[in-house]
Amino acid sequence: MITIDLKDKTAVVTGSARGIGKAIAEKLAEAGAKVLINDISEEAAKQTAEEISKKYNVETTYFACDISNEEQANKLIETCKEKWGKVDILVNNAGITKDTLLLRMTKEQWDQVINVNLTGTFLCTRAAFKIMMNQRSGVIINISSIAGENGNVGQANYSASKAGVIGFTKTVAVEGAARGVRCNAIAPGFIQTAMTDAIPDKIKEKMIASIPLKRPGQPEDIANAVLFLASDLSSYITGQVIDVNGGGFRPN
Repeated sequence: MITIDLKDKTAVVTGSARGIGKAIAEKLAEAGAKVLINDISEEAAKQTAEEISKKYNVETTYFACDISNEEQANKLIETCKEKWGKVDILVNNAGITKDTLLLRMTKEQWDQVINVNLTGTFLCTRAAFKIMMNQRSGVIINISSIAGENGNVGQANYSASKAGVIGFTKTVAVEGAARGVRCNAIAPGFIQTAMTDAIPDKIKEKMIASIPLKRPGQPEDIANAVLFLASDLSSYITGQVIDVNGGGFRPN
């Protein structure tokens, strides 16, 4: 049995107080990594950090911020470096939705989603990238979406932001390769979370029926993929998009 050991690693996971982000943070902590929990809510970030530290007997810390704010995003990454001396893993998970049909979408709804999902990913990555390039090591994992590959009705802003994350990932991978910095993306499909629980049952049934595996994914499915990409088992993988969607996206 292969065991992934991250006990000497440090990780920053954005949007990790709940949902997929929390599952990712837990999975990294379970493997021994020191984890910085981030959320827009300080109370939620603190609570999750304390919970994970106690559950997995690892060091954690937290930093609440708006990752679309340049100063705050820089401080987020600096907090990890100042506390633990390095930044080994960055998971850009934080994201929002403002769904509506294109003809009804306001510029504000467009800007809000792009600012968090794409610009926030850029800002956090840029801050961590400088540290990782100097270290000559590091792993960046960006959470994209099946919507960034297939598109989705009512999600022009979200789909554009997640497609942008894919292009961004590939460029970061090329720029970081010479100094041992890897960058990959994960594209989740329909994952069962509090966000998707709010979808009307009839719509959810149709979505699940369209998935070849005929079931929704779980946050742990994404966390498992992150753990693999964060580990040395994926040391020759960079610039790739890993689809975790039950077969819901099939490239031509």
